[in-house]
Amino acid sequence: MSVTAILIVKNEAKHLAACLETVKGWVDEIVVYDSGSTDATEEIAASFGARFIRDPDWQGFGRQRQKAQTHVQTDWCLWLDADERITPELKASIQAALASPSPNTVYALPRLTWAYGRFIRHCGWYPDYCLRLYPTALTTFNTALVHENLERVPCMRIQRLKGDLLHFSYDSLEHHLAKAANYASAWAEGRARKGKRGSLGQAAAHGVFSFIKMYFLRAGFLDGKAGLLLSLLGGHASFIKYATLWLHSQPRRMDAKKD
Repeated sequence: MSVTAILIVKNEAKHLAACLETVKGWVDEIVVYDSGSTDATEEIAASFGARFIRDPDWQGFGRQRQKAQTHVQTDWCLWLDADERITPELKASIQAALASPSPNTVYALPRLTWAYGRFIRHCGWYPDYCLRLYPTALTTFNTALVHENLERVPCMRIQRLKGDLLHFSYDSLEHHLAKAANYASAWAEGRARKGKRGSLGQAAAHGVFSFIKMYFLRAGFLDGKAGLLLSLLGGHASFIKYATLWLHSQPRRMDAKKD
């Protein structure tokens, strides 16, 4: 079965080459769908023989993935993010699956994230099974602005593969906080569009519970100081999601009445 490694990117020159190196030579095509990079992303993609499509009309992660998939010409899609790497064991598992694929099957890849000096095996982060390998004609992603998922169709089966998809998500604490803020903004916008409202009490409760869940219930303490930091940041991320949703219902400056 033919397969395309497909990525949506923007300004990923720092990570892209290391990612594409792990699929070079064994996938049939690489598609890099770019939303307006100003760094060397296009040149790096070209050096790997990738088909590069530029589309700055950003409508959210889900819609961007949908548009990217329309350029896939092979039987199968293999989705990657630029900060991910396929290990040799996972490569072998993918190739075995494609050699004799089960009908109407989506394959889940176990993702292992590196953060703050170590691979994180607790906090609810591992194994973080991601639905990334599927027949092109079977399904696609939904239109969520962020945290997009595959559309579930009645015949769809899920099978887990062996081997890790390594994830190098955060370059620094500042990068982590910036990503959390961006995701919170997109998440709150999507919820607000559906008429949802938030409160600061709700934000505080979700923040506290997220920390407890990650650090205690999901054994984040076994990841040492990195686990503690990630659990605190997880609580913070949950808090700002709901706080941002609450802000959507507050008067803007131009609407605010004087006392």
